[in-house]
Amino acid sequence: MRRRTLLSLLGTALLTAACKPGGSAASAGPHRVKLALNWVPEPEFGGFYAARESGAFRTENLDVEIQGGGAGVPVIQMVATGKAEFGIAGADEILTARAQGADVVALFATYQKSPQGIMVHAAHGAKQLRDVLGSGQLALEPGLPYARFLKKKYPEFNARVVPYSGGVAHFLADPNLAQQCYITSEPIAARQQGADPQVFLIADEGFNPYVGVVITSRAFAQQNPELVAAFTRAIRSGWKAYLADPAATNALMQKLNPAMDAATFQAAADAQKPLIEGGDAATKGLGAMTQERWQALAEQLTSLDVLKAAPAIDFLVGTG
Repeated sequence: MRRRTLLSLLGTALLTAACKPGGSAASAGPHRVKLALNWVPEPEFGGFYAARESGAFRTENLDVEIQGGGAGVPVIQMVATGKAEFGIAGADEILTARAQGADVVALFATYQKSPQGIMVHAAHGAKQLRDVLGSGQLALEPGLPYARFLKKKYPEFNARVVPYSGGVAHFLADPNLAQQCYITSEPIAARQQGADPQVFLIADEGFNPYVGVVITSRAFAQQNPELVAAFTRAIRSGWKAYLADPAATNALMQKLNPAMDAATFQAAADAQKPLIEGGDAATKGLGAMTQERWQALAEQLTSLDVLKAAPAIDFLVGTG
């Protein structure tokens, strides 16, 4: 299906600035801004750290503070209320937050294919995710939209849902347990500890929100179009550099997150690369988004009763 290139609904000033190669946010500066992450420093944020370390932010006259996150950090609220100029969130979270009044806009979609999945022990012999959902135990966080999606898609979803406690300890201890995962995290940890996990990506089932979406508030984007365009150029440059050679940036992030070793950083970087470079990014450039895909997600969330009604997709700035 043909997908038209998105145009910014925030004015031609932003589009003009975004198209100027090598342009800067302003002649005087640098502009100090904060980027709030929704998790701790890991390869899923490699391009943002690479933008800082490679000088891409400096080239655009930006001084960017990257603030690590963690479970429960209210990134969208921070951005919507001006506590951070930029933040990272998932597309489904953004749509839900906008329905609740958070006027944030999307700039750049890192993951073209969602890394979310369900992992099961290979000894289970599952041929498809349907085989996993029919029986046994499945550890999931409460309220996940994709859990609703799977239950609607598979009426035979009879697996007993149990709380997900984080990590892989319970998975390793119970050969009959399946659990939620990110392909860049839990399966790698399980393999390092001797398990043989098999992963089924939720995206392959038909629920594929953009992940690692860079957001800002509508008010900030309207008031600072050149700065927003400069920031977007810089992070795209950073991701190009990181995908080409993640080693140096991984070493930096490991100092910030010593709980993850160098081998895990590299394995995660390798696992995520096709998820970032594929999709719309393959033809439109890193971070690309389409209005059609956002609209399809909004309609899915509405059909799952996550949203009361599918909103107008009027919050995308450029194509990412």
